[in-house]
Amino acid sequence: MEEKKKLPELFGSMVFNEETMKERLSSTSYNTWKECVTDGKTLDINTANEIAEAMKQWAVDLGATHFTHWFQPMTGATAEKHDSFISPAGGGKVIMDFSGKELVKGEPDASSFPSGGLRSTFEARGYTAWDPTSFAFVKEGSLYIPTIFCSYSGEALDKKMPLLRSMEAISSAAIRILRLFGDHDTKRVIAQVGAEQEYFLIDKKMYNKREDLRMTGRTLFGAKPPRGQEMEDHYFGMLKPRVAAFMQDLDEELWKVGVLSKTKHNEVAPSQHEMAPIYCDANTACDHNQLAMELMKKVASRHDLVCLIHEKPFEGVNGSGKHDNWSLATDTGKNLFKPGNTPSQNAQFLLFLAAFVAGVDEYQDMLRGTVAFAGNDHRLGAQEAPPAVMSIFLGDQLSAVVESIVKGKEYKEQGKKTLEIGVDVLPTIRQDNTDRNRTSPMAFTGNKFEFRMLGSSQSISGPNIVLNAMMAEELNRFADILEDSEDFREDLSYLIRKTFTDHQRILFDGNGYTDDWLAEAERRGLSNHSSTPEALKAYTAPKNLDLMRKHGIYTDEELEARARIHVENYVQVVSIEGRTTSDMVRKDILPAVSAYVAELASRIALKKKAGVSAAYEQKAAEKISALEDTLMEGELKLVEDLEKIPEEIHNAMNYCHDVILADMDAVRKAADELEILVDRKAWPFPTYSDLLFSER
Repeated sequence: MEEKKKLPELFGSMVFNEETMKERLSSTSYNTWKECVTDGKTLDINTANEIAEAMKQWAVDLGATHFTHWFQPMTGATAEKHDSFISPAGGGKVIMDFSGKELVKGEPDASSFPSGGLRSTFEARGYTAWDPTSFAFVKEGSLYIPTIFCSYSGEALDKKMPLLRSMEAISSAAIRILRLFGDHDTKRVIAQVGAEQEYFLIDKKMYNKREDLRMTGRTLFGAKPPRGQEMEDHYFGMLKPRVAAFMQDLDEELWKVGVLSKTKHNEVAPSQHEMAPIYCDANTACDHNQLAMELMKKVASRHDLVCLIHEKPFEGVNGSGKHDNWSLATDTGKNLFKPGNTPSQNAQFLLFLAAFVAGVDEYQDMLRGTVAFAGNDHRLGAQEAPPAVMSIFLGDQLSAVVESIVKGKEYKEQGKKTLEIGVDVLPTIRQDNTDRNRTSPMAFTGNKFEFRMLGSSQSISGPNIVLNAMMAEELNRFADILEDSEDFREDLSYLIRKTFTDHQRILFDGNGYTDDWLAEAERRGLSNHSSTPEALKAYTAPKNLDLMRKHGIYTDEELEARARIHVENYVQVVSIEGRTTSDMVRKDILPAVSAYVAELASRIALKKKAGVSAAYEQKAAEKISALEDTLMEGELKLVEDLEKIPEEIHNAMNYCHDVILADMDAVRKAADELEILVDRKAWPFPTYSDLLFSER
């Protein structure tokens, strides 16, 4: 039996990382790759060939027989086409071969991936190109090479290319600011991200008995069980053996491919759990989160479990989100959102903070739009996740500092005071110096911001692209002002005070779940897009198109294509859910209910013949029969309305939201009432009690 590796040996053992490159590449090729990553220099073909040969040999040593360009199309999932290393050698023999050309460029069929009108279906050619900033890895006998994905004419067809563009934009803008503060050592500023991932685990046998879970990832029916999350005993509770075994297995698989899985625990809802990594650069974090979601599903299957990453798989208990922890760090190791202890550091921190506050305020609609899709509509604003209104939570101490700056007053805290920008502006602010506000969409947590509106199933790329873009815009605007300043200190002080003053409306430290806050947000002029059809309009708003075009992140066509893809996805998801609802009613629920009513009728007849009371059966049969009729009528209306979905895609989206979802709710209401009345043994599929409270 092979001896189990210790964690330091296990971690990254399946990754062609920097240490492995140093071992297997010549110093010339290694340094060329390093310059490609740090300075954006192009790899020559000779270097690419050497890297490819070393990568192939390393992968073969680990048992790989194939390679794949691993990319992230606009489906939100990942894609891969596997080619073997074999090449004919004559005499019926083969050799293992892999060239620099194969490493750097691939050509998958692009015709069936979402393009939002960027290309026609018959235009099949698409290209993948190696992303040298993200390490290759071996998984399940293949060498996985992270790549971008673009069309024949160069438009971005994926989520990685725009993210890389946004990271370049924020780095360039932040460098301009750092130079003003005398930092001439930093060459790059890196967007840092850590994505906490929530998910549910349920028994595979029960999952297979529910068409809704198999077709849509969520339950379309389900009466509230006698017990939900009221006891609050699942959160951080003891891990059940089967779940603990899954988590251990998952950690080991994640560690092998270099994912910094750090935390695991039970979440609030029964059968809900969370994995949180140590945060790293945004590009790697996005790759790792996609890997984590894939591996969660595969590892769960080994344990006869199913991992559900839908935002709301069960009505009546908390759904699953994804908290995106975002910050900026220099390549010299400094966190730019960490308040410093010297006057210059204080002022620099406040300027970056002011830029973030201004960016969130000005692009609040676009940030909301990046988390808008059918699954997340069931969660946002539902007293379990942030409201649909964007706001920033700074905490008591930092809020008081900002208020003192706005009002031009002294800030006093334990004998220290703020006099002016550039003098002793800030006291030492401890990390996590204030209580967390779980109702806030965007909370400052000591040295980073936690964007809490993301849905558990979505790629983190889109939200981070907008965070990077808005910061690049604000920092460049600040740099334009300060680089021409004749009195830097005075103009810096004015700029910080004016920015906080102009954007105070986005700051809110209270309870975001209350109706009072929604009324206050409206009074402040903050947007409140409660549904995907409302929120997606932000993608094509002129100011948002201008932002992305200006910083070279999206062309107008690329951003408009993404808007269309999101609209199409919404229509597809709701349509599939509607058809699945109808299918389950016709083929499962109504036949089961009808059979049960017939059984009741038989029992009524037998009891009457025996001369005993059949009052229970009689009343139950009457109530169930009435609900059965209601359910049948509701399902017929749903089917009729599904056939009337408009052809024009935006009209179809609004129709699905206004009509189809309402039809589904009416059907579900009748079905869930029937579930309560019908004998447990007669109900056609596992109930919430079975799914959420089975022994795992």
